[in-house]
Amino acid sequence: MNTATGVLIIGAGFSGLGTAIRLSHAGITDFVICERAADVGGTWRDNTYPGAACDIPSLVYSYSFVPNPNWSRAYSGGAEILAHLRHMADQFGLREHIRFGTDITGLTYDDDTATWTASTQDGRTFTARAVVSAVGGLANASYPGIDGIGTFRGHTMLSSAWDHGYDFTGKHVAVVGTGASAVQIVPELVATAANVKVFQRTPGWVLPKANPRHPSWMTGLFRKVPGAQTALRQALFYGHEAMATGLVWDSAVTTLLQQISRLYLRRAVSDPWLRRRLTPDYRMGCKRVLITSDYYPALQAANCKLITWPIYAISANGIRTAEGIEHEVDCIVFATGFDVCNAGTPFPITGCGGRVLADEWLSGAKAYKSVAVAGYPNLFFTLGPNSGPGHNSLLVYSEAQINYIVQAIALIKRDGLRSLEVRKDVQEEFNRDLQRRLARTTWNSGCRSWYLTGDGFNATMYPGFATQYARDLAELDPDDYLATAG
Repeated sequence: MNTATGVLIIGAGFSGLGTAIRLSHAGITDFVICERAADVGGTWRDNTYPGAACDIPSLVYSYSFVPNPNWSRAYSGGAEILAHLRHMADQFGLREHIRFGTDITGLTYDDDTATWTASTQDGRTFTARAVVSAVGGLANASYPGIDGIGTFRGHTMLSSAWDHGYDFTGKHVAVVGTGASAVQIVPELVATAANVKVFQRTPGWVLPKANPRHPSWMTGLFRKVPGAQTALRQALFYGHEAMATGLVWDSAVTTLLQQISRLYLRRAVSDPWLRRRLTPDYRMGCKRVLITSDYYPALQAANCKLITWPIYAISANGIRTAEGIEHEVDCIVFATGFDVCNAGTPFPITGCGGRVLADEWLSGAKAYKSVAVAGYPNLFFTLGPNSGPGHNSLLVYSEAQINYIVQAIALIKRDGLRSLEVRKDVQEEFNRDLQRRLARTTWNSGCRSWYLTGDGFNATMYPGFATQYARDLAELDPDDYLATAG
């Protein structure tokens, strides 16, 4: 069965729902959203591990065009964010446009008809003039490539596929990884399990997280005077913008932030040897900064131990480390991150003349303004290459992309265009400049992170302020594109 539509949106997370809302605002309602799961929510639907929360204030981690006056605290938990996403879908009547349980397995452009056809796992197809890929960079996760991982006789789970039926009470648990998810999970497990061993490859820079509840008078004020919420949102936004001077570029502010982090570590951790193992040897910003006030106390609990020896292999009974010790555990939690699409694509995408995007992105993804790729007309990406922030809300970047994409689709509709394709020379010049700017950032300063491909190419982060990114995408210049009349 084939479904034809004007615009196909792939994914019903923040970006997919946001795109649908802005298209509706622009008077474009002939769109279909394909979602592989049974509900909206994306990352926040899938990541339900204990302690899941955002490390950006909720007033900024939301779209300006869908304000939520009811956030319960400064940094809301995952359940509250998911509730907000569900409310977005209901408020704007999007569920009638969503095809749940629709897993896209391939996307192909037809040169003769100038349309895209998406194939699904269950054999259906969707045909559209324009496609918006809103699958996000944190959509897929897999177990790490550790020897012997299939031999373990105990229980295993990914942080992004939490097994809520497993009872950790009285169990001996290993947590592999010490990134943003792990520092939220570990305190929760320490409060429940008999013993928790945390396996760390590289320590992260940590800053404390103050997370006060929003008093009732504040939420009442936000409901009655929306401008008050907007003003506080802007204040929080510009406060985070200022952090770019120390997190995006190596500067005196970087040194100041490191001193604040070291001071927090010194005050929070009493044991000098533990402090030493928790102190990074790279400049702050090179890896994601961890925002938490619970992690250090959890590591010092009587039933918790930090392991810094490299993992050699997984055995039938637990984890073997490089010094020859086998750590016997009942359960292993892998908080080792996601398969970030800084190389390749989440599903096969075939463009003009049979070109394959995964082949072109094999050594690192490249696009124009994160949104469009030469050779793939009428195809647009949210959270595409080099749109990641190191200091501010991802949704500020997503909102800028959505507004730009809606301009492009409106142009196609208004002028009856057959196709709209970014010029190759424009894309290449954009990326040359982008990589020159990235070379001067903390992310390319030599440490190993998920921001980079295996050979060190940065296809993930944007080397500037969020205000600069939004300004770059504020207006679509038709001269940047090849337009073919219908």
